[in-house]
Amino acid sequence: MNRQKLKGNLLLLLTSVVWGISFIAQSKGVELISPVVFNGIRSILGAVVLVPVILFLDHSKKRKGVPIQKTKKELLLAGVICGTFLCVATTLQTMGMIYTSPGKSGFITALYMVIVPIIGLFTGKKASPVIWLSVLIALGGLYLMCMDASLEINIGDLLTLLCALVFAGHILAIDHFAPKVDGVKLACLQFFVCGLLNLIWMFLFEEPELGPILDCWLSIGYSGIMSCGVAYTLQIVGQKYTDPTSASILMSLESVFATLTTVILVALGWNLTGGALTLREISGCVLMFGAILLVQLPDGKKV
Repeated sequence: MNRQKLKGNLLLLLTSVVWGISFIAQSKGVELISPVVFNGIRSILGAVVLVPVILFLDHSKKRKGVPIQKTKKELLLAGVICGTFLCVATTLQTMGMIYTSPGKSGFITALYMVIVPIIGLFTGKKASPVIWLSVLIALGGLYLMCMDASLEINIGDLLTLLCALVFAGHILAIDHFAPKVDGVKLACLQFFVCGLLNLIWMFLFEEPELGPILDCWLSIGYSGIMSCGVAYTLQIVGQKYTDPTSASILMSLESVFATLTTVILVALGWNLTGGALTLREISGCVLMFGAILLVQLPDGKKV
């Protein structure tokens, strides 16, 4: 594996850590406010915190004489497309969780790591046998981690499957635009688009109250600053250096880190759903990490 791909994979691994912790913050936040309100505010917050970062980076480039990208039309198009994908995916996921269990939701959502290479077959991005083997191993690990004995299909499962399809589209859209535009600016713009769409829906169909919003400031703050502002930016930058299938497997580790975070917080006395890992869940974690290690092996060609 070349150093650039290793760099990208490490950034995506860090992304999954931040997202895993953010799952806990989001689950606590939506206990007080609606998912649309939560997603709208945290997305706008994520965009706002990136504005000074963009100004600082542009200023640094000017001082060093580095030319600043001026692909405004392409950046705007990328932000609208990626932001719309993100808005639809998170909304479908949240709606699905009303009708299905968090475990099944996590498993079905992570199916984007299978959907990405399948879509890639129709777009000329063929994955190597090692990548496909990693996908199958990671899929088995997610099954052991997230699924229980019941395999019933309901409307929530179908909504979450649609969510996985849209997340796969988001990953492929990032893969397409990330090498062409500034990654931090793309992240900022997609959050503004995602947040704006959520807030428009909020003001048209909901009656948000300030009190509950202020009560979950910590959940919104972490999700906005870390999950949106930091993690999605790391995703865009990381995907510049690796293939979309490897990226989807690495980011699906958020389920593992969410589970581990829950176990740690419960052990510390936090009131969260979850507890000690079962042997089945530990086996799932081992398979997931095995799949990640397999992805790091050199495959002899760029996917």
